[in-house]
Amino acid sequence: MEVRDALEQFDNALELNPNPTEAQAAFYNKACCHAYREESKKAAECLRIALRDYNLKFGTVLNDPDMAPFRASPEFKELQEEALRGGEDIGSGFRRDLKLISEVQAPFRGVRRFFYVAFIAAAGISTFFTIPRLIFALQGGDGAPDFLETAGNAAINIGGIVVLVALFFWENKKEEEQITNISRNETLSRLPVRLSTNRITELVQLRDISRPVILAGSKASVTQAMQRAERYRTDLLKRGVLLIPVIFGASLKVQGKPKGFGTTRSAASAPSIGGDFEKRTESIAAKSRLRAEVRFKADIVSPEQWESWIRDQQESEGVTPGEDVYIILRLDGRVRRSGRGMPNWNDILKELPRLEDLLSKLER
Repeated sequence: MEVRDALEQFDNALELNPNPTEAQAAFYNKACCHAYREESKKAAECLRIALRDYNLKFGTVLNDPDMAPFRASPEFKELQEEALRGGEDIGSGFRRDLKLISEVQAPFRGVRRFFYVAFIAAAGISTFFTIPRLIFALQGGDGAPDFLETAGNAAINIGGIVVLVALFFWENKKEEEQITNISRNETLSRLPVRLSTNRITELVQLRDISRPVILAGSKASVTQAMQRAERYRTDLLKRGVLLIPVIFGASLKVQGKPKGFGTTRSAASAPSIGGDFEKRTESIAAKSRLRAEVRFKADIVSPEQWESWIRDQQESEGVTPGEDVYIILRLDGRVRRSGRGMPNWNDILKELPRLEDLLSKLER
């Protein structure tokens, strides 16, 4: 089916007074068509309508391979930022899911904020009753309270309010940073790589199996870092290190675009935040096969998506976009640490425990 014909059919379907589920599917498939044709602005508009009016899960956009060209565009970044903020224009489903994950990672943040609000209220009530006493103390006269004592109480209450309000806003800021990091990690987990066996998989499938180390920069820097890593190959493999070179500006051509909408995935998708949270189990044998396929190096599949994610990561860390960087991931897929330039492999060996060590088991 031609993409143009598909667009016409989806437009016709929307004119037939579809129910919400059918309308969601029509707008989403229209977005897939526009993404296929690299019409990112039109794809973004269709997705906004589906997200806002028909309860489309943002995780679907993150997971769908048909959306790969769109995820590499500036319009996707803008749409993702809108979804992070939530609101009437795009809905709050994605942000709500991220907040749930944030609460799991920082379970006592809500408790702390509750006590901050309670103590602020208590200090405010105390200040409310202290101010008239302070005025009475300034006026003096019979029965007037001691000025220094009253002023001290007022100062303590006001100082406590200032500190508690600052802590409350600091907690909110940390939550926003955490939500942004969770979203960025989720985007990272959907980036595809090609293993040594020519199998294409997403990083999320390598969790608990390997520690990807992303080497991003110029061809000369990345090649040199890879050559140096070869000297420590055995020890790095014992620590589950999987090198992923990303050369900025590399003119890698996509061998073929997916045809249609709903092509077979090259790798099984794990449940995604904001998605349907489908219960998918993977047999021990299948997991073992994937572990056997993971070697020392993997190649990126969609360079535009990778470079876009790395630029976002550089901006968040205050690094000039395009500068040589390395990013080390944990076994659970989160970013362990990152730095400018290329890594010192001796330091990496000292930092990372072997896969069979207790610290590695706790990291999973």
